[in-house]
Amino acid sequence: MNITLAPTGLGHDAQTLYHYLTTYLINDDVAIDAGSLGFAGSPAEQTRVRHVFLSHSHIDHVASLPIFLENVFDQGAAPVTVYGSAEVLDSLQRDVFNDRLWPDFIGMSRKGESLLRLHPLVAGQAVSCGGLSITPVPVHHSVPTFGFIVEDAAAAVVMPGDTGPTEEIWHRANRLANLKAIFLEATFPDEQARLADIAGHLTPKLFAGEVRKVNRPARFIAVHIKARFQAQVIAELQALALTGFETVRPGSVYRF
Repeated sequence: MNITLAPTGLGHDAQTLYHYLTTYLINDDVAIDAGSLGFAGSPAEQTRVRHVFLSHSHIDHVASLPIFLENVFDQGAAPVTVYGSAEVLDSLQRDVFNDRLWPDFIGMSRKGESLLRLHPLVAGQAVSCGGLSITPVPVHHSVPTFGFIVEDAAAAVVMPGDTGPTEEIWHRANRLANLKAIFLEATFPDEQARLADIAGHLTPKLFAGEVRKVNRPARFIAVHIKARFQAQVIAELQALALTGFETVRPGSVYRF
């Protein structure tokens, strides 16, 4: 399994350091979230992605979805499948593909244009695609949000997405025989703990608390760090001396 945090396409520093938007590419044909999906790579490279799983409706996770769908549209070909909770799919219709912010790709697809196919996700029910099994698990955020457990024959990777302290995804992680890595957010520095609580995010101290809920060895890869606080958050994480901790680098390929 190959996983890449897609770069934002906003310049050299953004590609190598900052986490402005969120998209994970898995084996080049499955995406988790679409924050930067339509801004990363050529249209030909984007066309390889046939499945897009959305964790929640916030703009840093869906921002480039319309651009991506336009880039990869091929009249007469099977459309990309977009997966999300009922709340996320409703938000796409009301807030994105509403003929104001963007043309109604959903309505156009129902009329035969095949711009996208929607697939509702149900908590705990795995979806098989691209040689992967992807299980959505509710996490604790300010809007309804799924984390994802991604498995193939050799490895399991946990991607909680945007979350504050949570429980169910760790119960499931602790039952995974081939757990290799956890991409875990660390959005705010510890001094912003109150804001993190309100927004449903983690600080380094809270990150460490979530790490302690996992009872088997794994790589803990810190993601979703606010650009303004990046140096401070990384320093605070490093000071905790957590076993297996590292900070993600957008554009790097992680192989499991």
